[in-house]
Amino acid sequence: MTLAELKQIFTSKLEQCYDKDEIEQLFLIYIEDKLNLTYNPSFIIENNDDIEKDISQLQENKPIQHITGKAFFYDNFFKVNEFTLIPRPETEELIELIRTNHLENDSLSIIDLGTGTGCIPITLKKLFHNADVSAIDISKEALIVAKTNAENIINNEISFYEKDLLKDINLNKKFDIIISNPPYIRELEKQEMHKNVLDFEPHLALFVDNNDPLIFYKRIIEFAKKHLKNQGFIYCEINQYLPYETKELFEEYYSNVKLIKDISGNYRMISAN
Repeated sequence: MTLAELKQIFTSKLEQCYDKDEIEQLFLIYIEDKLNLTYNPSFIIENNDDIEKDISQLQENKPIQHITGKAFFYDNFFKVNEFTLIPRPETEELIELIRTNHLENDSLSIIDLGTGTGCIPITLKKLFHNADVSAIDISKEALIVAKTNAENIINNEISFYEKDLLKDINLNKKFDIIISNPPYIRELEKQEMHKNVLDFEPHLALFVDNNDPLIFYKRIIEFAKKHLKNQGFIYCEINQYLPYETKELFEEYYSNVKLIKDISGNYRMISAN
């Protein structure tokens, strides 16, 4: 069949689940990232069971990135699976914030708390070539993915640690930059989320208890007390519904705390030093 015919199959099979623009995007990602093709309507491919299986998984709301096995983030493809969050554009904005605030030839020491795919430390290592970069995660499976990405993209120049941020950590190192995209979505916010997130991405990396939604930011501050250099910076993604509460928490310990809006105009980032 031709790619034009495959596109029609995508449309007919997925029109009950996605709108027209979403189907177009899913189709283009699929042929580029899974079939390694650019769209030529008359190009002929073999119809096989894998394609039918993949379309069925899309009908079940499985993320396209889990089907292709990779996600595009800041000029690189990162391996993803069910043990890692899929990297998102908002996190690219967090990277850009650090890139704006620091010189790329600085010999910085950087650590990412809760690294998942490793997209944050790997991207920062590419931007700040002289940096000493580390990362932690509680998930052994996520660290396997992160290490694979580091090997594939930057020849594994990251120090990875299997650590639980909710417990005391002592790495006997101090850092210029602590960065984190921690779990911050309250259980009560689940109703706003799409099934492809709720059913397929790791809840351990997403959700916090309604009664203590800032628990990870408290732990980041505790980590920073032992591991942040005197003139160091903390950068975090935050819950857009709790920006001022998060700011007040950091202001108990830091004199210079800033909320930063994302491209959509929501407070989604915070810096402190």
